[in-house]
This record gives sequence, C-alpha cells and structure tokens, in this order.
Amino acid sequence: MTIHDWTNMRCSGREVIAGFTTKNGGFSLSPYQSLNTGLHVGDDAASVQKNRQVIAEETAMPLSNWVFADQTHEDHIMKVTKEQKGKGSLHYHEALPRTDGLYTSEKNMMLALCFADCVPLYFLAPHEGLIGTAHAGWKGTVKQIGAKMVDVWSSQEGVLVDHIQVVIGPSIGICCYIVDDVVIDQVKELPFPAEDVYSEISVGQYKIDLKTLNKNVLLHAGIKEENIYVSSMCTSCSDQLFFSHRRDQGRTGRMMSFVGFKEA
Repeated sequence: MTIHDWTNMRCSGREVIAGFTTKNGGFSLSPYQSLNTGLHVGDDAASVQKNRQVIAEETAMPLSNWVFADQTHEDHIMKVTKEQKGKGSLHYHEALPRTDGLYTSEKNMMLALCFADCVPLYFLAPHEGLIGTAHAGWKGTVKQIGAKMVDVWSSQEGVLVDHIQVVIGPSIGICCYIVDDVVIDQVKELPFPAEDVYSEISVGQYKIDLKTLNKNVLLHAGIKEENIYVSSMCTSCSDQLFFSHRRDQGRTGRMMSFVGFKEA
C-alpha cells in the first residue's frame, strides 16, 4: 500500500519510497496472521523477521538498511544516519531507544515504525531533501509530536515550513475510538481549540478523531492545509486489511509505516 503520490517521486536525484503495510501476505499464525511486523507483541520472532524480509524485498531495500524505533508513546525524535543502519530490523532490543519519530537526509535507508490503531505521520521536505515518519497515539498527539518534527526541521535543519508535506496514514477513526476524561482533559490543554474533534456519547465517554486532531496540530505548527493529506481508512473497521489493538482486544499484530530515499 503506497502513501499518497510520493512513491516514485524524484527528490534531488533520489526516489521517495513510502508505504503502510496491511495484515496480509506473511508467515505469522493466529492471532498475528499473517504479515505481523511487530517483534514486541508475543509473535514468533523468526516469523516476524521473515515478514519484514518480504517487505524489504518488495521495496528493493535490504533489511540491513532499515531502522526501527523502540516506540514509547513519547515525542522524542531522532535524526538517523548511516551509523544506525539495521538498528531494530531483526531484534527488538536493538531498536533506537525511547523514540517515536525518525527522519533522515541519507539515501538508501528505510525508516520504519509499527502500528495497530495509532496515527502514522509521514513528512517530506523535497527542496531540502529530508524525509521522516512519526508514531502518534493519543499520548503522542497531545504531546504534539507532529509539530515537534516541524520545529526540529525548521530550527535544526533550516527547512522552510511552507515546503513541508505531511501524510496522515490509516489509523482508528472517530467511528471506533472511544476515550475517557483522562484523554479529553489533555486535549483541552492544547494551544488551539479542539472541541470539533470529539463528542461526548455518555457520561465521561467520548468519540474522538485522532487524525483530524493531528491535522490541527500540524496546521497550528504552520503547515499549509494543501500540504496535508489524510487517509480515510479506519484500522478498526477494516478487519480484512489491518490489525487493530482496540478491535482485537490487545492481542494482535502490527502494521508498519516505512519511508526512505532510494538512489534514483
């Protein structure tokens, strides 16, 4: 599954490779069948490694060139260089620690994160030659990890905010995501109005639209609305395509976001 129209886009002599996997076409057995990409969910590690190899072969990028993060629902972002090649690709304990956002300017590397309802964010600055991805569950969203990526690129990499393009990938939708006051109280503390993204359905229970909330975070950070693309797909509704932590009651696999530059 490719992301928006970045795939096959040329960027300073490099080809952009980006995508989001489904649950199908792998080797894992129930309840992880079949293309589980998460090494941390209780699945047989050898099966996950084979699944990741399948994806690597599909992208024509060796798995030894992939980089994974130890996602902890925080807002730490790391710039990846060639020295991190292969980190976390075969063994979970080798993933980049306490990190939920990755970006790079290097070519022939793939950045990868795992998901099962949380919001995948993809970032591209084609003029400056930067690409990245971030993991935004509700905690990462209220910590504004998307805005933090924008700030890092702007303040540390000299990227013009007007040049940044963002894709918000498949995640659980407002149709299926119910949270309590603990979440909503933190949403209310965001530095912009957010009442339009949630509605109370019973006392202390709310439906919330995480994708739209992430879009609003990005807009507040200065990203142009025309540079933000939002997937309409709900990981909980699409039971034939995606794993869902909520729908599957916590015992399930993980999809993968991946993004990188390949030498054209």
